[in-house]
Amino acid sequence: MNLSSIDIVIIFLYLAVIVGLGFWISKKASKNIQSYFLGDNNIKWYWLGFSNSSGMFDVSGTAFYVALLFVYGFKAAWLPWLWPIWNQIFVMVFLAIWIRRSNAMTGADWIIKRFGDDRGGRLAHIIVVLFAIVSVIGFIGYVFVGIGKFSATILPWDLSNPLLSSQQTYAVIIVALTTLYTVKGGMYSVVATEVLQYGILLVSCVLVVTYAVHDVNYTELHHRLPEGWNNFWPSWKLDVNWSNSFPQANQKVAEDGFTWFGALVMMMIAKGVFSSLAGPVPGFDMQRILSAKKPKEAAMLTGFTNLVLYIPLFMMVSALTLIGINYFMPVLQAQQKPDFEVILSKVVGGYLPAGVRGVVLAGLLASFMSTFSAFVNAAPAYLVNDFYKKYFKPNEAPSHYVKWSYVTSIAVILTGCIFGLFANSLSSLTLWISSALYGGYAAANVLKWIWWRFNGYGYFSGMLTGLISATFVPKLMGLLATAYFPQYADLFGSGIGTLISFFIILAFSMTGSVLGCLLTPAPSQQVLTSFYANTRPWGWWKPVARWVRAADPGFVPNRQLKWDILNILIGICWQMSMVIMPICFVFGYFEKGFLAMGVWLVCMVVLKFTWYDRLHITAAEDTNTVHPVAATVAIETE
Repeated sequence: MNLSSIDIVIIFLYLAVIVGLGFWISKKASKNIQSYFLGDNNIKWYWLGFSNSSGMFDVSGTAFYVALLFVYGFKAAWLPWLWPIWNQIFVMVFLAIWIRRSNAMTGADWIIKRFGDDRGGRLAHIIVVLFAIVSVIGFIGYVFVGIGKFSATILPWDLSNPLLSSQQTYAVIIVALTTLYTVKGGMYSVVATEVLQYGILLVSCVLVVTYAVHDVNYTELHHRLPEGWNNFWPSWKLDVNWSNSFPQANQKVAEDGFTWFGALVMMMIAKGVFSSLAGPVPGFDMQRILSAKKPKEAAMLTGFTNLVLYIPLFMMVSALTLIGINYFMPVLQAQQKPDFEVILSKVVGGYLPAGVRGVVLAGLLASFMSTFSAFVNAAPAYLVNDFYKKYFKPNEAPSHYVKWSYVTSIAVILTGCIFGLFANSLSSLTLWISSALYGGYAAANVLKWIWWRFNGYGYFSGMLTGLISATFVPKLMGLLATAYFPQYADLFGSGIGTLISFFIILAFSMTGSVLGCLLTPAPSQQVLTSFYANTRPWGWWKPVARWVRAADPGFVPNRQLKWDILNILIGICWQMSMVIMPICFVFGYFEKGFLAMGVWLVCMVVLKFTWYDRLHITAAEDTNTVHPVAATVAIETE
């Protein structure tokens, strides 16, 4: 594809502005690691919300969603539950508040506050640092593959060389540009550039949607779509039938393992409860929460992230898919084994007019850079603050830790890129991260919230068992299936197969967590009292609640469980309506679109009373960031 002069000017102007802005802001981040990783807890919650949503709006995810919507139609709205996307609702409703009350710098720092700084606590601390690095490297590899595939397909220059393919070379160049301002500027640069990038993404979205729908004959379009494509509600067996027009798409469904759709949705719901209750993995999402000024604002920024993310994201996904169906489908139909993951790049490169194409390219580059910079900012916090500073150099000058943050950032980036070089596809990485890796994370991280007896040894053994299982269980299942059930071998590399892996890994990890906990002593009363008084979770905490009330008779335990469950159910409906509503409108199913809009508005009104108005209770409780009992215990411990 030959880019026009205006497209090239727009792209290079964007790159110059974004790198320049990152360097200009970077002076604020050089004081100490508090400013470098958390922006001094002085960034407005709505800017953090824009930043968080921009970090989730990535090229790889957009390409993945376009491929899903193209093949599965309206039922594609359910497939993001593989992550699950509604973990953000759990965070919005209560987890963001619990996390922010810790005053920690990272997720690993939070672990010490939960389990203490004895041997068990330190083992838990080390394993969560290890998990954070593994997950960040996995995500960097994921976005590396996505931007490489996108750039090589859409940009006109062949950059292949003896060492790297053109796809890999493009990825390396764009990663290097993003690294320049991310490493130098820390959280301040990340948030500032991501807010600008969100604005570019929003403009790109409006332009793409306008172009996609300006001359569509919806009657003809609906006639060409396969039977079942516009059915939203899940059936036990997938009822989207491409046999008459595009049989290769049916093969894609079989390879993904999504034929038995009802079973898939049920497994995704079960997985989603565990994954969501475990809380955000140690990464950029948790860093945004910990960067908020107050617990109430941490909840608000997460709710704002949901509000400003899903409608623009799925408007763009829908518009690009619509263009693909109208113009690019004949090309795919002519291929024996089409690659649906290149629909995004082919549509942008071949079917958008000059100027619009340049803005959209800049927007998609922005989506990659914002996601990448968010992960890069998260990983060094664990290595520098939670490992290097804690165990090796605890008393150095602030500038020393900032310099080491630069070094570790570059090391993590290089490792993630190497991981990306050997990844097979976006789908394989998506399924491994969302199922196997999360399966190893969920058990121990659910128990840490709800069970007072759970200790650092249990956390360490559960996470270690989970990490080992996530590495070997999917491969072992594939080998066993090939040897004994060859007719089902392909299933174990697909959607349902990876969900089965999730539950097997979860069982191993849960067993390791419980055994490691029960065979070792409980955390000290001081640690438990301090954590519970400050965080105030619900769950099985009665003995600890008695200890806190003995020191503070006026202490009121968390009685929000029923409200939280109600708000989670309403929030999932609210979020789901924001996913399906733009799909309906862009594809001309206006009656369904207005129905989804009605659900969206009703859920927002209900959440205003059941969630937002009740945040004043949190604000009152958090007048003192550290509960007096927790502060007293901390002094006694010192």
